[in-house]
Amino acid sequence: MTQVFYEEDGGFKVGAVMADNDTSLQVEAPHGKRSKIKSSAVMLRFEQPSLTEFMPLVDKESQSLDVDFLWECCGENEFAFADLGRDYYGHAPTPVESAAVLTRLHSAPMYFYKRGKGRYKAAPQEALKAALAGAERKRQQDALKAQYAQSLQKGEFPEAFKPLRQDLIYKPDKNSLEYKALDAAAIAAKQTPLQVLASAGGIRSTHDYHLNAFLFEHFPDGTDFPVLDVAPFTHNLPLANVNAFSIDDATTTEIDDAFSVTTLPGGNIQVGIHIAAPALGIALGDAADRIARQRLSTIYMPGNKITMLPDAVIEQFTLSEGRTAPTLSLYLTFAGNDYTLIESQTRLESVLIKHNLRHDQLDEHFTEANINGGVGDYPYKQELLILWKVAHKLEAARGKAEAGPPPLDYNFYIENDRIRIVPRLRGSPIDKVVSELMIKANAEWGQRLAEANIAAIYRTQGNNKVSMSIEPGGHQGLGVSHYAWSSSPLRRYVDLVNQRQLIAWIQGTPPIYSRTSEELGAAIRDFEIAYDAYAEVQRKLERYWCLRYLQQENIEVAKASVLRESLVRFSGLPLVCRAPSLPNLPFGTEVEMEIGAIDLWAIEVSCRFKAKLA
Repeated sequence: MTQVFYEEDGGFKVGAVMADNDTSLQVEAPHGKRSKIKSSAVMLRFEQPSLTEFMPLVDKESQSLDVDFLWECCGENEFAFADLGRDYYGHAPTPVESAAVLTRLHSAPMYFYKRGKGRYKAAPQEALKAALAGAERKRQQDALKAQYAQSLQKGEFPEAFKPLRQDLIYKPDKNSLEYKALDAAAIAAKQTPLQVLASAGGIRSTHDYHLNAFLFEHFPDGTDFPVLDVAPFTHNLPLANVNAFSIDDATTTEIDDAFSVTTLPGGNIQVGIHIAAPALGIALGDAADRIARQRLSTIYMPGNKITMLPDAVIEQFTLSEGRTAPTLSLYLTFAGNDYTLIESQTRLESVLIKHNLRHDQLDEHFTEANINGGVGDYPYKQELLILWKVAHKLEAARGKAEAGPPPLDYNFYIENDRIRIVPRLRGSPIDKVVSELMIKANAEWGQRLAEANIAAIYRTQGNNKVSMSIEPGGHQGLGVSHYAWSSSPLRRYVDLVNQRQLIAWIQGTPPIYSRTSEELGAAIRDFEIAYDAYAEVQRKLERYWCLRYLQQENIEVAKASVLRESLVRFSGLPLVCRAPSLPNLPFGTEVEMEIGAIDLWAIEVSCRFKAKLA
């Protein structure tokens, strides 16, 4: 029976001929399946050996053929495989030998270019050399990929991966050798690439994963400052005759503001609001300014912060205890009998900072109960009591006294990877004093710049929308006609910009920025983008540490209050959780929630309604 060796789907097959005509054949495969093939696909016909023997013999003979020798034998012209077989063997080749030569030619496309049915042409020497070099590179890459994948599966982080660690985590090139190895290891381990990297030490912790995601996007070159040659700042500003003190958290190093209280002859009260004046020493476009312009704000997060300015610059201007510092001071004169505001003055001066008071020194002593009862012993008691009355007067003048109970803030303390979360009542007497004085300073100076027609960056609010603008405008939420951030120039670039304009106004010199300044518009745009990003990473990491706290304390059941629908807020934590099992309960209802799985990678926690509390 006639048998055929034919080409189909890029490979070779054999079959017994069942029917034959000019254009097609019906053949039966060794396993019995019948099919129709084109006559043009037939490479050769044979009768011996049998179908079951033919292909194994062809494969064996093909493997014995030296492809380099074949290439040398075929010359430069196009040839038929049967002719090459005759030259190679030195006789008319058998069907097995012919099929073996064809199979070998077909399997070596770098050596032989296909030109038609059973016809080939040897690749030029230079092309072959390049192709072989490329094949060797791929072989080496495949071997290296396999080596990397094996190391990752064993929990080892390849040395070559270290410079690419951040890219592999946050912005992988999926065509790179390293990512392909990582993907192969993940598939083999039935894990995600992140899990494989974490197991191999490529991600030190879930906290690092989330923090570095922010740094990768916003600080690709790291958070270290360039080396600056910071010359000592000198000035000849007049020394204020006041007793100044600051009020900040225990960890604050960028002390922007301080206060003073002086009883004037006649009984009136003078309150000084003293703001650090880095704009005197940081010129537009200098090295420190470029750094601040790039960062735009100090970034706060639990257990960490990234300052806007280098320590060497901060130390020149911070209002630290015991030093005389340049300040932009706002003096408010109040009537001694009812604290009616009589006048305000702005001065550029130096102020001796007598003390840095801290919240942990004052919060438990300077309380409304102690104030109303006239009891308690704490630093600057008389000054603080006066400022308390001033704050109430300023708040009333704005017409924005707080209604209802004040919200909670939370302080995060992280030591040796353990977390303490301490609630702090916002709106405490100390908070009210500081916030009202800052609002007054920012409102007063915003108004003065507007009246002088000096460009500034204003923070406005209308129709419940807060925005920043070069155009003066009111802030409905605060109840003021103008509001220009100026009180934190060591921590916010907007404040530094406005301070430069205020200094020009005081000194009667041309302002640094004009109303048409492109720099002002760009600063607003960039600041809003950066400020949102910084606020988001703070919220994200606060949520992360809340989940870590639940794990740390082995909390399985927690109290919470209903926000809306399936949302609850945990008691004592700044943590909101979605609970699909929550029944339809009014806002504020106290409930108990069962804590389920915590995913620190996704920063998610599952919780289930347990009970309604009375």
